[in-house]
Amino acid sequence: MAPDDGDSAHATWVLLHGSDGRETDLLPLADRLGPGAAAIAPRGTVRTAHGFAHFRRRPDRTIDHDDVRRRVPLLADAVESATASLPGSARRTIVGFSNGAVMAAALIETRPDLFTTGILIRPQPPFGDARAPAGRAPAESVMPVLVLDGRFDPRRHADDGLRVAERLRSLGAAVDHVTLPVGHGITDADEQAVRRWLHAASGSLR
Repeated sequence: MAPDDGDSAHATWVLLHGSDGRETDLLPLADRLGPGAAAIAPRGTVRTAHGFAHFRRRPDRTIDHDDVRRRVPLLADAVESATASLPGSARRTIVGFSNGAVMAAALIETRPDLFTTGILIRPQPPFGDARAPAGRAPAESVMPVLVLDGRFDPRRHADDGLRVAERLRSLGAAVDHVTLPVGHGITDADEQAVRRWLHAASGSLR
């Protein structure tokens, strides 16, 4: 957990790293976009060859949807508990990259009550074409969500981000889907796109 500066007007960032990543991976990005905001960055619970992930993939690299279903409620409870005492806990912004973006999409689908804003960088549909697990909590308001795809991303199908965007729109989110001329990793273009979107959506995180 990264400390906050005591300003309760800040949102709290919830940061979900990618495959083979660690909990510190997205902290510099969050600090640049929302300096001074509190952040929680859970380490994925699945050990990988070079780090951690938030859910398992099958040997062919497809998503193990059953594993996502098992892990989503556990992560949701952990996020809720970890942010409960933070000044910005009522305004959580979830940011996920790659594996973390898939899990972030799953959290937005199943627990939209936990978040006010979502930023998904290189996501895939977390549940395939199936419905999200039963017991979806109602959203407290329309959630702005940004989905960022990379046109030259070798790890994603061309329609992955679009499918995520359409799914979240069908559940009531206000989704902006942007495809950038980049690959899979996070680039300066992604950061600039997020900054512009945050400004347009809410002026800032404060």
